[in-house]
Amino acid sequence: MSESALKDLNTIPPTERKSESSSKASLTKPPVDNANENLEEWQKKKSCPTLVSPPVNGNQTLSVSSGVEIGNAEVEYIESENLSDLEDIGTCLKNLLSGLDSKDWVMVCDALNNVRRLSLFHKEAMLDMLGDVITFVAKSLKSPRSAVCKTAIMTSADIFSAYNDLIIDSLDPLLVQLLLKSSQDKRFVCEAAEKALIAMTIWISPVALLPKLQPYLKNRNPRIRAKAAMCFSRSVPRLGAEGIKTYGIDKLIQVAASQLSDQLPESREAARTLLLELQNVYEKFHDLMPAATVSEQPEMGSWENFCQSKLSPLSAQAVLRVTNIAREGLVS
Repeated sequence: MSESALKDLNTIPPTERKSESSSKASLTKPPVDNANENLEEWQKKKSCPTLVSPPVNGNQTLSVSSGVEIGNAEVEYIESENLSDLEDIGTCLKNLLSGLDSKDWVMVCDALNNVRRLSLFHKEAMLDMLGDVITFVAKSLKSPRSAVCKTAIMTSADIFSAYNDLIIDSLDPLLVQLLLKSSQDKRFVCEAAEKALIAMTIWISPVALLPKLQPYLKNRNPRIRAKAAMCFSRSVPRLGAEGIKTYGIDKLIQVAASQLSDQLPESREAARTLLLELQNVYEKFHDLMPAATVSEQPEMGSWENFCQSKLSPLSAQAVLRVTNIAREGLVS
C-alpha cells in the first residue's frame, strides 16, 4: 500500500472504518456481474444435491443437522445412513473432479458429499476415476478449513466401506493424513478421523493393510506411531488364528515388542493387546502339536521359549512380563 493510501486510511474516522469493516465481513460471496456465468453455475449445482441454501441477508448458509458455524456459513455433517441418492448421476460424474478442485470451499464440500453418495449408491460408476478422486480427497484432508477437512474425513470412511481392498494402491495419501488428523487438537476433527481409521481396519483386509501400517510404527512423530499402533492392533485379530500363523507370529511379536517401550501410553497399550492375542494363538497351536515336533524344535515349545528364541533378551523379558501379569490377573 502506498504512503498516500496509508495517509488517507488514517484520516478515516474510527467509526467509519469499523462500519466499512463489518459490512465487508458480512459478505461471503462477491457480487455477480456476469449473468450467463451465474446461470451456468446454477445449472451445474441443480443436477446434484447441495448443502447450500439461498443467501439470506447477504449471508451464505449451509443447512444443518449436526454442524458448526464457520464465518457466515453453517456446515452440515451428514451421517452415511442419512445421505440421499443422486438425481442425475451422469452430470454429477461429469462435474465431480472440477468440484473437488474448486477454489470455492462450499463447492468442494458439496463435491465431497457427492463422492460419498456415489460410493454408497453407485460405486461402479466412479470406479474408473477413483484414483483421481482419492487424490483430491487427500488434498481436502490437508485443508486449513475445518469444514472441508472433516467432510473429507467422512468421505474417506465411506470410500473404505464401499471399495475395500480396491483402494489399497491409493491408500497411502489418505492414511498419512488420517493418522495426522486423529492426533491433532481439534476434537471434532480428531474424533471423525478416529472413526475413519476404525472403518479402514474393518473394511480393508488385514493382509493388505498391515504392510501399509508398518512403516508408520517407526514414524518420528510419536502421535502418529501411537495411532498406527492402535490400527495395527485392531487389524491383526481379523486375520484369525490361521491367518496369524500364516502371516508369521514371529514377525508380529517383533512388531509388538518394539512398541512396548514407546513414548506414548497408547502405543504401549496397543502392543500389550497385540501380545496377548499372539500368545493365545501361539498356545492354541502349541497344544495341538505332537510332542515329537516340540522336542525337535525347542523354539516351538512354551511361549517363554518362543519369545526368548525370537527376541533380544531385554525385549523377551518385557514381553513375558506383560503376558505373565495378564495371565496372573485372569487366574486371580
